[in-house]
Amino acid sequence: MELRLVRLGDELESAARRSLAPRRRVRRRFLIAAAALAVAVPGAALAAEHFISNDEVAASLPAGTLSLAGTHPTCVTVKSGVEYHCTLAKAPAPEVSDWMGTVEPTVDATKHVNGGCRGLNSAGTAWECYIGQAAVDQRIIGPDFLGEFAPSPSVG
Repeated sequence: MELRLVRLGDELESAARRSLAPRRRVRRRFLIAAAALAVAVPGAALAAEHFISNDEVAASLPAGTLSLAGTHPTCVTVKSGVEYHCTLAKAPAPEVSDWMGTVEPTVDATKHVNGGCRGLNSAGTAWECYIGQAAVDQRIIGPDFLGEFAPSPSVG
């Protein structure tokens, strides 16, 4: 009787091992896939956030500040998704006598503050623009202002 119980126990143990082995592989594959997704999805979102064209940055200047309307900015990338150098075809409105060091927000196509620019000359025709957190780091806009809804360009 004791020998039978030992054999039965051995067979049960062997059957349990066989039964659980494929689940471990599936579970392991699932965990690997989940880990890959956990890295890939935020990475893709972060990459998408940083894909902003020179034209989008140029359009965001007058969208953020009414004084820059009709100035026809053009921008070139300094650091992709972060920093852009922009030149205006015509000087901004004369509300400000010296644009050197002036900071203005930028607003994206969805009407949300996406960064800001700093005037590089008195005429207001040269600007260094920063997108996202870089604009906060440059002290152009405050952290609470980034991402805020801005239905129309700011005045003053």
